[in-house]
Amino acid sequence: MNFWSIYQQGFARVAACTGHTVIADARANAEAVLRQARRCAEEGVAVAVFPELGLSGYSVEDLLLQDALLDDVEEALSAVVAGSVDLLPVLIVGAPLRHRNRVFNCAVAVHRGRVLGVAPKSYPPNYREFYERRQIASGEDERGGSIRVLGESVPFGVDLLFEAVDVPGLVVHAEICEDMWVPVPPSTEAALAGATVLANLSGSPITVGRAEDRRLLCRAASVRCLAAYVYAAAGLGESTTDLSWDGQTMIYENGALLAETERFPVADRYAVADVDLDLLRQERQRMGTFDENRRAHAARTGDFRRVGFRLDPPVVDLGLRRRVERFPFVPADAERLALDCYEAYNIQVAGLQQRLASIGGPKVVIGVSGGLDSTHALIVAARAMDRAGRPRSDILGWTLPGFATGEHTKGNAHALMAALGVTAAELDITPTARLMLEEMGHPFASGEPVYDVTFENVQAGLRTDYLFRLANQRGGIVLGTGDLSELALGWCTYGVGDQMSHYNVNSGVPKTLIQHLIRWVMGNGEFDAETARVLGAILDTEISPELVPGEELQSTESKIGPYALHDFTLFHVLRYGFRPSKIAFLAWHAWHDAGAGAWPPGFPVEKRVAYDLAEIRGWLEVFCRRFFAFSQFKRSAMPNGPKVSAGGSLSPRGDWRAPSDGTAQAWLRDLARVDGALEAE
Repeated sequence: MNFWSIYQQGFARVAACTGHTVIADARANAEAVLRQARRCAEEGVAVAVFPELGLSGYSVEDLLLQDALLDDVEEALSAVVAGSVDLLPVLIVGAPLRHRNRVFNCAVAVHRGRVLGVAPKSYPPNYREFYERRQIASGEDERGGSIRVLGESVPFGVDLLFEAVDVPGLVVHAEICEDMWVPVPPSTEAALAGATVLANLSGSPITVGRAEDRRLLCRAASVRCLAAYVYAAAGLGESTTDLSWDGQTMIYENGALLAETERFPVADRYAVADVDLDLLRQERQRMGTFDENRRAHAARTGDFRRVGFRLDPPVVDLGLRRRVERFPFVPADAERLALDCYEAYNIQVAGLQQRLASIGGPKVVIGVSGGLDSTHALIVAARAMDRAGRPRSDILGWTLPGFATGEHTKGNAHALMAALGVTAAELDITPTARLMLEEMGHPFASGEPVYDVTFENVQAGLRTDYLFRLANQRGGIVLGTGDLSELALGWCTYGVGDQMSHYNVNSGVPKTLIQHLIRWVMGNGEFDAETARVLGAILDTEISPELVPGEELQSTESKIGPYALHDFTLFHVLRYGFRPSKIAFLAWHAWHDAGAGAWPPGFPVEKRVAYDLAEIRGWLEVFCRRFFAFSQFKRSAMPNGPKVSAGGSLSPRGDWRAPSDGTAQAWLRDLARVDGALEAE
C-alpha cells in the first residue's frame, strides 16, 4: 500500500467539465472533449462529466433531426472513443443518437477505447422555454435493452451502473438535466441500486436565480442519496437566440460542496474533487433506512445492470483535491461557525432548562475552576435561569482549591461568578485531602513529593463528593462540566469524580468547540461587558487540571496530547468509522502546513501550529489505546446530557455502544501502515 495514494485511501477523483461549444460542429466539439479529457487524465481523474448534447450543442433545436448532423455526431463519437484508448478517465459525454424510430438525448460512457453503455434522458421537458419532445424521445421506460453504436451493440437504458472493478465503491450513474428536477429522479433509484457517483449532463440555460436552484437540487440529491453528485452545464457557444448559458459546474458529496468553477467562463473550465468512497459507504451502512428504502423499491432497483470496467488508477501521490477541516467540529467559515455556535449553545441551554423544569426546579450546583469547561457550563446555566425567569442566584457556584490551584484561575472563577450574579462560595479541599492521604498512608502525607494518580484523584474525587453533598444540603443538582473530548480519552475521574454529575450540559461538546462557543457568547452580546472581559481572560489561560504542585503549570495537552488532533480523530472515528491509517492521511493534509488552508475565525495566530506525520501517528496511537481499550467503562456510566454535534455523541443511550472490555489491536495493526510512509521520509 502506498500511504500517499488517494486511490488506496478510498478516494476517487472526479471532474465536471464545461467549455466552448461549437453549434452543430461535432468534430470540433469532440476535439474539445478530448482536450479536456487529456488534462483530466494528467491529473489522475477517474470520471469526467461533460455537458448535455455536448457533441452537437444543446441549442440546435430542429437540427437534431438532420441526418448530416447526426452522422457527424457518430463520427465525432468515434473520434472520442479512439482518443480515449490511452486515457485514464471514464468520459461521460452528451450526444444525440438514433435508436429505432426516434432520436434520444444520451449520456455515452466511454473508457479506454470502448463504449461502456448509453443512458438516455428520461424526462425531456416541454414547458416554458423547453420544446425537447419535438425532437427527443423519452427514455424513461428504456431498461434492459441495447443500442447499436459505432457498429457494436452496447447496453442502453436508464438502468445502467458503471462499476470500477478495481476501485471499491466507485459506481457511476448518469442522468441528464431535467431528470434532476422531477420528484423522483432516476439517480435516486440508481443510488438505491448502488451508485455512489451520480453524474448530471446538463444544458440548462441560465435565468436569474436558477443557479441557486441547481445548487439546492444537487446538494439535496447528494444528501438524500448519500452520494457524490457531479454536475456539468453547457456554457459559451450555445445559441443565444432566446437564451443564455453560464457553464455552471459543481461537485457535491453528502451535502458538502467539494468543488465548483466560476460561471460564465470564456474558456475550458473543470471542477475537480476527490470523492470519499469510504465516507459514502460508511454513511449508507450506518443509516439503516437507506437500505430499507432500497428494499421498498426493489421492484425497480433490483434490475439495474452493472457494466464493469478496469480503471487501473495511479497509485502515486496525486495530492488531495478536497478541503479537509483542521477542526471538523468547528467550521472555518465565519457564517457557518456563528450558526453552529448559536445552535450548540441553545441546545445546551434548552436541555438544562427542560431538565430543571421537569424535576421541580432545583438549584444548580457547579464547581467553577476558571477553566474553559466549567466556564462554559456556568454561562449555559446562567442563560437557562434567564429563560426560565429565575434569578441567577439560584446557581450555587463553588471554587474548590486544592494543592496546586493557581491564584490566576481561582481569581477568574470568582470574577466570573461575580459578573454573572450567581451565588458564589469557596471551599478549600486541601485539609480533607491531606487527611485522606494521611489515613491512606500515602507518601505525600509524610512530606515526600509523590504526585501520582492517587494524589490527583483524591482531589478530583473530593471536589465531586463535596458538590454532591452540597447539592443534597441546598436542594440542588450537580451540573457536570466535562466535555466530549475528555470522555473520549477517559480523561476524567470515574464515579466520585468529574466523570459523574446529575446532568452534564457539556457531554456533547468537543474541547475544540468550547473556546469558540465562549467567543461567540462574548461577541454576540449574550452578557454584559464585564462578563465578556472575564471570559476573554479565561480564554487566554492554559488548559490545566491544576492537581500537581510545582513552579511549572501542569499542562493537560503535554501529557495527553493536542486536543486539536484528538478531536480530529474522534470526529472521523465516531461519525465515519474510518481506519486510523486513513485518519492519519487526512490529518496530515489538514495539519502539516500551518500557513495553508483556513483557520476558524478568531483562532489566535500564535496558536496556529503544524504537526508532521510522526507526531500525528504518535498521538493517534494514544487515542486508539485510550478510546478503544481503556475508557469505555467511563462512557458506559455517563450521566444524561444533550447531543450537540452532528459528529456524534458518546452516550451509551445514543450514538455509541461499545464493550467496556474491548481491545485496540485491530486499530493499532492498521495504524502500523503509517510506519512505511515514515520510514520512506
